[in-house]
Amino acid sequence: MGDVSPSHKGHRYPIEVISHCVWLYFRFPLSFREVEELMLQRGVIVSHETVRRWCRKFGQAYANALRRRRPRPGDKWHLDEVFIKINGELKYLWRAVGQDGNVLDILVQSRRDKAAARRFFRRPMTKTRAVPRVIVTDKLRSYGAAHREAMPSAEHRSHKGLNNRAENSHQPTRQRERAMKGFRSVGGAQRFLSAFSGISPHFRPRRHLMTAPDHRLEMTVRFAIRDQITGATGLPTAV
Repeated sequence: MGDVSPSHKGHRYPIEVISHCVWLYFRFPLSFREVEELMLQRGVIVSHETVRRWCRKFGQAYANALRRRRPRPGDKWHLDEVFIKINGELKYLWRAVGQDGNVLDILVQSRRDKAAARRFFRRPMTKTRAVPRVIVTDKLRSYGAAHREAMPSAEHRSHKGLNNRAENSHQPTRQRERAMKGFRSVGGAQRFLSAFSGISPHFRPRRHLMTAPDHRLEMTVRFAIRDQITGATGLPTAV
């Protein structure tokens, strides 16, 4: 079954403009006003509030479509949690990353106890319809207790040094968190990070492992996939 692009009916701007604005916002550490300025340089007059609405409406749909294009995750998953500050309060950002580096799921929660870990364990299994052979975590005790209940068949490796893949995956999130001067609500953080974790990695191939020609070819393929799932046909022009 092919991907179904989100409906753009009712928008006076063409798909190319909408998808380009959404790409700019989720790919680079830009504010809505900065996206507005970049589009103005192209001759496209669009307000930052309109960009915000587009990102909220289409961001998750684009992220979901890109995720469906990825190969199935391997059988080794890395799980980790970090502190994030939301409206002045400390919360926890939980992240599951596959052995290939793709983000399987993220979840913002208020706690990091056994119930929170168990809830998070079950989400990526539901989304991927798969059970990992191995899970790698740090030494937080909640992981061990939740593992025995949520995925007892998986081997659990608990070691700080083994989980660099998940910890490194948090770095782009930290960059965006600083650029946005923090998140204002748990729901807002969850919405943004869920879309961000699906869109941003698509445009971040492992550059250090590629030659320049290979990187350009890979990016050309990834842009073509972006155009297929959004329905865009080229660069945005003035409207």
